[in-house]
Amino acid sequence: MSNHAHPAPAPLGGALITPLTVNLALLIGIAGIILLIRFIFGIGATTNVNDGYSWGIWVVYDVMIGTAFACGGYTLALLVYIFNKGEYHPLVRPALLGSLFGYTLAGASVIVDLGRYWNTWHIFWPGYAQINSVMFEVAVCITLYIFVMWIEFSPVFLEKFGMKDVKKRLSRWMFLFIALGALLPTMHQSSLGSLLVVFGTAINPLWQTLMLPVLFLMTAITVGYAVVVFESTFSAMGFKRPFELDILSRLSKVMWGMLLAYLVVRMGDLIVRGAIVEAFKPNIVALMFWIEMLFFALPAWMLARPANRRRPDKLFLSAVFLMLGTFLLRINGFLVGYDTGAGWSYFPSVPEILVTLGIIAIEILGYIVLVRWLPVLPKHEAAAK
Repeated sequence: MSNHAHPAPAPLGGALITPLTVNLALLIGIAGIILLIRFIFGIGATTNVNDGYSWGIWVVYDVMIGTAFACGGYTLALLVYIFNKGEYHPLVRPALLGSLFGYTLAGASVIVDLGRYWNTWHIFWPGYAQINSVMFEVAVCITLYIFVMWIEFSPVFLEKFGMKDVKKRLSRWMFLFIALGALLPTMHQSSLGSLLVVFGTAINPLWQTLMLPVLFLMTAITVGYAVVVFESTFSAMGFKRPFELDILSRLSKVMWGMLLAYLVVRMGDLIVRGAIVEAFKPNIVALMFWIEMLFFALPAWMLARPANRRRPDKLFLSAVFLMLGTFLLRINGFLVGYDTGAGWSYFPSVPEILVTLGIIAIEILGYIVLVRWLPVLPKHEAAAK
């Protein structure tokens, strides 16, 4: 790795009970009550899923979107450990922490969404496992990646408790887990696109393409950088830390390059297949497609100017737009552009939305607690009290 000197991480400290954390805990409590009702009375008591739309927002957002938003650790690992860009190393721990919560909660959300959740273990048991299924590959890869990330993050806990010898021994084998941490997301993020491919003609041609594995992987990598910018901005504001403008400016150039590549592949695929004509039909599906594309085009336009990459407001807006574009790509593919025939429709119920908000609240509250308690952020930025 390149030799770059960086301040050592340190706990931020400060109060854990604030108006923000109390409100987050309230959202978590509401979600917990709803989930209790779901597990007692069944999934139909709290959701609007049906035989035509068996996957609701709990799977589409918490898994398809949530894991994409949790790719910050993966994408930075690619830069730092695979492409030897050591200058981005200060961003690795906070990005990995965000990824930990995103993926762990996504895995838990799958269990919540299963009608017969008590049979979850069937996924991995040889007598029940469907090894030729795309969903099997996704489930196994995500599960393994969650374990790998906790191992990658374990040095933070070992530092906190002064277990230097254990950390030293673990570091000798960490390269194996870093390699797995780069391989596994590459596999399952592309396979999430393959899930749409197997849906066949139920998916509108604007999203139904054999290029979906590539498109999903490209957006996962690109939005991973956007989420790093997003988290860094809110950390600087919330914890009164200096904004890492120099390093994030360089990172935004990588994000911009990936975004341009995605737009070329996306539009090229639509034109080659002739599916672009669907975008000009007077319906809600076409409208949602153009809104999706707008949120990808806006950050590409904004980041094209080098001066904008040096402006925190432009960097933040670009990250938000890119996250919205990635959000809509998956919402449109799995819900808006999904049609199983006449008589079926789906819109998330209030309990579904509240549970999703509760999951987001867990991520935010967990992040706040752990950066205040554990050595995650660079020491020179630990100024919040």
